[in-house]
Amino acid sequence: MYYTKEYLKRAHREIDTIFRVLFPEHGMAVREEQIMLCHEMLDNLLGRNIALCDAGVGIGKTYAYLVACVLMRKYSLLAEGCSPYEQRPVVISTSSIALQKAILTEYIPFLSRILQENGTIQAPIKAVIRKGKEHFVCDERLEQRIVAIEEKNKNALQKEALLSLKEHYDMDEVSNLSGFDRRMVSVPKFCSGDCPKRGSCRYQQYLERSRDNEMFIQICNHNYLLADASHRLEDRPLLLRSYQALVVDEAHKLPDAARQMYTETLSQHNMDELCLLLQQAHYKDFYRQLRTAFLTLSFSCTQGLSKLRGKASEPFVLTPFRRAALIDCIALLQNAGGLPDVPRYLLNRLGEAESLLRLFLLEVPTRILYIDYDADGQPTFCAASSRVPQLLRSALWNTREPTILTSGTLTAAGDFDHTEQLLGLNAYTPLRHFRADSPFNYMKKCLLYIPTRRAAAVHENQYLADQIVQLTAACHGHALVLFTSYRQMRNVYDALGGRLTFPVFQAGRGQNRSIQQFKQSGNGVLFAAGSCWEGIDFPGDMVSLLIIAKLPFPIPDPVSNYERQQYPNLRDYINAEVIPEMQKKLRQG
Repeated sequence: MYYTKEYLKRAHREIDTIFRVLFPEHGMAVREEQIMLCHEMLDNLLGRNIALCDAGVGIGKTYAYLVACVLMRKYSLLAEGCSPYEQRPVVISTSSIALQKAILTEYIPFLSRILQENGTIQAPIKAVIRKGKEHFVCDERLEQRIVAIEEKNKNALQKEALLSLKEHYDMDEVSNLSGFDRRMVSVPKFCSGDCPKRGSCRYQQYLERSRDNEMFIQICNHNYLLADASHRLEDRPLLLRSYQALVVDEAHKLPDAARQMYTETLSQHNMDELCLLLQQAHYKDFYRQLRTAFLTLSFSCTQGLSKLRGKASEPFVLTPFRRAALIDCIALLQNAGGLPDVPRYLLNRLGEAESLLRLFLLEVPTRILYIDYDADGQPTFCAASSRVPQLLRSALWNTREPTILTSGTLTAAGDFDHTEQLLGLNAYTPLRHFRADSPFNYMKKCLLYIPTRRAAAVHENQYLADQIVQLTAACHGHALVLFTSYRQMRNVYDALGGRLTFPVFQAGRGQNRSIQQFKQSGNGVLFAAGSCWEGIDFPGDMVSLLIIAKLPFPIPDPVSNYERQQYPNLRDYINAEVIPEMQKKLRQG
C-alpha cells in the first residue's frame, strides 16, 4: 500500500480538527497529547505495523483509535493501487462487557455525529457486538421452555425474565434470568438445518446483519477474537469477517484470555452431562458403564483431598490408581463409535473427552496438567498449553494485519519487555512502541501515605482495620479499599466491629449490587477484591481515598509453578515474572 505525503498531511490535519471539536474544553497540552496519540495510531495502521501503546487514564485512547480507524479507511480508499478496503471491517477486541457497550452506545454515536457534521464521513459509522451462540436465544427452544413451565410454580422474577426473551434475543440484556433457563433456551452448539423456525430465527437475522458490508466496526471480546483465529488456522467457518485492521483494547488481559482459550477442561459437570445425553439417547447400558468409570476416575483424584487444606488446584500426578481409571474411561469412550446411530454432536462430545483424558494418561510435555477442585471438592481436569506466546504469534501476529494493542498498563518498570514476552511479540519485527501519559497531575493532586510503624502485638487484620478507621474519618468516607483476597477482606471487615460511621459495602464475587449501592450512598466505603481492581468507573469525588491493603503479587498456581521451572533460580523468576505482574496489577488498582 502506497500513501503520498499529501495524503498523510491531509489525514493529520483532519485529526487536529476532529479533536478540537471533540474536546473543546480540554487545555492545549492535554489536547496535543491526544492528537499525537491518534497520529501515532493512524501512522501505524497505514504502515501496517503492530504497535504497543501504553495510554494513561483519561487520555482518550478510545476516541484516538476510533478516529484513526475511520481515517485509515478513508485514506485507504484514496491511496494508489489499493484493494477494495471498504468491504473489510475493523475489529475492536476488549476484555469487559461494559467497554463493549460503551463503544457501541456512547463513543461511536457521538463520534459519528461529530465526523458527519465536519464532513469527514458522509454516513453514520455502523458497528455491531459479536458474541458466541450461548449469549443468544433459540426461538424454538424458548417456545418449548415456556410451554414446560406453564403449569409449574416458577419464581415470578425468573418467569418474567424468561418471557421477556420474546422481545430480547440477546440474553445479556435481561436481568433475573436463571442460569438453568439460560442454558435451556440458548442457541445450541449445532443448529439443525431443518429447524421449523430457521426462516424467522432472530439469531440467524443477527448473523446476517453482522456480515453486512456496511458494518465497519466489529466489537468482540478477547476470547471470541481467539476463537475466530483458531477457526482461521483450521480452515473452519470464520466467526468474524476478514478484517483490515485489529485494535486490542485492555490488551493487558489478552494473555489471560489466551491461557483460558488454550486450556482444555473436563469437569464433573461435563461428565454428568455426557452421561445424561447418553441416557436420553437410550444408550442405557453404555451410560451405566461410562458413569461408573467417571465416578471411579473422580474418586481416584479426590483421595486425600483433606491434605489440600483449601487449595483450589494441584499439579496432576499419575498414580497407578489414576492410570487404571484413565485407561478404563478412554477405552469406553473409544467404543462409543461402535454404538448404532449415535448423533454426530454426541460423538464429538465423547471424542473431545477422550482426547483430553489421553493427555493425562500420556503426560504430554507441551501441556501443564493439573486438577482444579470446586467448593464441594469435585475435580476438573485441566490441560493448559505451555506454548501460549507461540500460539498467539501463530493465531494473530503472523497474519501481518495492522494491529494496535493498547491499555493503561502495558509497561512494567518503564518498558514493554514483559508484555512482549507474554504476547509472543518479543521476536516480532518491526514492532512499534509509544506511550501517552495520563493528563491527571498525580504529583500535585494526590497524597501517598505509607504507614511506617506497626506494633508487634497487633494482628495484621486488626492493624489494617485501625488504619482504615483513621483514614476514612480524615476523608469523610468516599473510600475504596482493595484487597488481594476475599478472605482477608471479610476478616478485616469483621475486625472493624462496626466502628465506621459511614455506610460500608462488601463487593463479593459478581455482586454488582453492592457497587451500585456504594455509588448511590454519597460518602460510603466499599470493600472490594478480584475484578474490582480494574474496569469500574467512580466519577467525581465518589472515591477520594484509595486504600490498597497489600501489594497484589500473583498467587502461585500449577501454571506459575511450571513457569518457575523455566528459570535457573528463584530470583530470576521473581524479577522476570512476579514483579512485573505485580506492578501492572498495582497500576490498574
